[in-house]
Amino acid sequence: MKLIACLLSILIPFSTPALTHHCAGHGRSDPTGLRWYVRRTQDHVTPELPSEFSRLTEYDGYYADTACGENGKVVYLTFDAGYENGNVEKILDTLKEKEVPGAFFILSHFLTANPVLVERMIDEGHLVCNHTARHRNMAKSSDEEMKRELTDLETLFRERTGREISKYYRPPEGSFKWDNLAVAKELGYATVFWSFAYADWDNQRQPSPDAALKKIRDNLHSGAVILLHPTSVTNAKIMPELIDELRAQGYRFGTLDELTGRNGK
Repeated sequence: MKLIACLLSILIPFSTPALTHHCAGHGRSDPTGLRWYVRRTQDHVTPELPSEFSRLTEYDGYYADTACGENGKVVYLTFDAGYENGNVEKILDTLKEKEVPGAFFILSHFLTANPVLVERMIDEGHLVCNHTARHRNMAKSSDEEMKRELTDLETLFRERTGREISKYYRPPEGSFKWDNLAVAKELGYATVFWSFAYADWDNQRQPSPDAALKKIRDNLHSGAVILLHPTSVTNAKIMPELIDELRAQGYRFGTLDELTGRNGK
């Protein structure tokens, strides 16, 4: 319970509806690094990469499929999973029923507490990715600390599953500095941010299903990398309808291997 409270305490509501963050932050950067954001757009247009993040591609970084016009209408479902409260399993049930792939960015705690659930993610075709071992602010971490956060989870994953974690990294809270991304790239990771997220993480302040669907619907664009928290009761409730609606609009669900062109490597 202490870990859950800790995780929730660092995820605070959005400071402005015009931005799509993992958590609000206090502006576009902090004294020790950067905080990811993209501005929401109208008419379902892919948000432009903010100028301060222009180096993203140098470090195998992604936030949306900006070339998706070549492959039709596509979205990517990604989930940041710090713990299980029953809703992660419900979302997995829906993804299995609807035959939709997802990418789950996990912590060491999630793996040690839910090894069967992680095995299920792998067996059902989802990517299980690196959200660091301990969910620390990587913008305040040294290169060695950054490396340890990634490799500690890699080692634990290998020990618990007998497999290798998918080499996709998402910075906790979206906080980072370029040195972090350089370390991640050296370790074989692509860094995956997002082009849409919303305030879904606080279990005591969940949006209504209708409000959540409207928020996603209004900000949807082809090539979207959608960040959702699978602990959200609202997300668990809306997932079947969301998937059906996106398909009815002509969208398909891609994988991060497709987004990055890695083909599982």
